[in-house]
Amino acid sequence: MALCLKQVFNKDKTFRPRKKFEPGTQRFELYKKAQASLKSGLDLKAVVQLPPGESINDWIAVHVVDFFNRINLIYGTMSEFCTERSCPIMSGGLKYEYRWQDDSKYKKPTKLSAPQYMCMLMDWIEMLINNEDIFPTRIGVPFPKQFQQVCTKILTRLFRVFVHVYIHHFDSIINMGAEAHVNTCYKHFYYFIREFSLIDHRELEPLVRMKQICHRQG
Repeated sequence: MALCLKQVFNKDKTFRPRKKFEPGTQRFELYKKAQASLKSGLDLKAVVQLPPGESINDWIAVHVVDFFNRINLIYGTMSEFCTERSCPIMSGGLKYEYRWQDDSKYKKPTKLSAPQYMCMLMDWIEMLINNEDIFPTRIGVPFPKQFQQVCTKILTRLFRVFVHVYIHHFDSIINMGAEAHVNTCYKHFYYFIREFSLIDHRELEPLVRMKQICHRQG
């Protein structure tokens, strides 16, 4: 029997505290609009489209933060099954291995276990989305020129969480009764990155079967 989603996706299991939008801000209003569309049962392809008159960078910023929260929650729930022993390499099956690189500790692509990679990833994204120079929250402060490039990197790495969870922990997802929820989150993510061409199509190859499901059901 499927568990209640509130039991499955326990906020205590998140890797990081949820990033929240400040009430009264434009981005908060956009977030509410996006959430209302999701809950209305609209086609996910329509839900991700830029609302008329809105800023594309604001729309992307809202979704990057929301996907970070959602995927953080999904992985936090799965993390008890993803250990140094079960997942000594951050991978997506035998064909795909993901190495970690950043501008501080790991200046060269470095092989990490999946739990280590996830921890580094969530720390890195949290640092970026809390950086006012990259994700400005004050009215009238423009986004930096490289904003969409940064978001592409964030979303590409978040996609790898889906890859690892689907390929290595799908049985756990099913056993927890969370398959429908994770699939919906993935489809929402997939349609968003396709709508704005935010991830190189080659990055999507590990989940080509899921891509086919999205096309069939979309």
